[in-house]
Amino acid sequence: MTATALPTAAPTTAYDEPAGVAPRGTVVVLTGRGESPAAYARLGRRLAADAYRVRVVATDLDDLAGTEASVLDVLADETTVAPRVLLGSDAGATYGAHLAHGLTDRLDAVVLAGLVVPGASDPATATRAGDGLEAELESRSACPAYRRVLGEDDAFRPGGLDAALPAALDDATLRPIDLPTLVVHGAADTVTPPAAALAPYAGAPATRTLVVADGRHDVLNDVTHRSVAAHVVLFLESLRLGADLPAIVTPYAGA
Repeated sequence: MTATALPTAAPTTAYDEPAGVAPRGTVVVLTGRGESPAAYARLGRRLAADAYRVRVVATDLDDLAGTEASVLDVLADETTVAPRVLLGSDAGATYGAHLAHGLTDRLDAVVLAGLVVPGASDPATATRAGDGLEAELESRSACPAYRRVLGEDDAFRPGGLDAALPAALDDATLRPIDLPTLVVHGAADTVTPPAAALAPYAGAPATRTLVVADGRHDVLNDVTHRSVAAHVVLFLESLRLGADLPAIVTPYAGA
């Protein structure tokens, strides 16, 4: 009899709520191409400070089964607190959308940032490995602190944005998910045209689509990372009130 090897879970990095504060939910983060979990330390600490437990999973496009196993491990862990939200960036967002369609009974919401749309990259503007590291960093983010994090991270793989998506992540992946969804994309993203990323979700029930002014591809780690994180937190807080994402703060209508 031949034994079938079980998927090996991808590495996971944890950020927890402050001591003495009750957790408000769990956010599972899927990294993008070329990145390691270190790229999400700032986001992880920020969400954790607002009492959301954060678990960052390294997305391995060569071992999607292992990546899925890690996500499932987090969701099955007894310390995982609802609402349970899957947040992905770049290929992590595209793969997160793929996973979410089959995990609607285990997830409560999805956040997709800087989606990669199969076949939608513009060859005239997309950064290629041959353009060099500086050109890649320009397409990723204008934030000097984030660029420094990437430069000092031994696990960062320059040229990662050139990695092709697995065949499993085809056009059918990007369609409305039967879960509350937040889609965030940079208006100046040269890796994926904003219209291509946002169009599949426009008008879908319980879905918010946001464009970040002058935002580049790594929109969670761009110069506007504080504003983007604030919208993520607002989404999470609305989710706690209901799957229809009730508004918490609204403009004053006047007398």
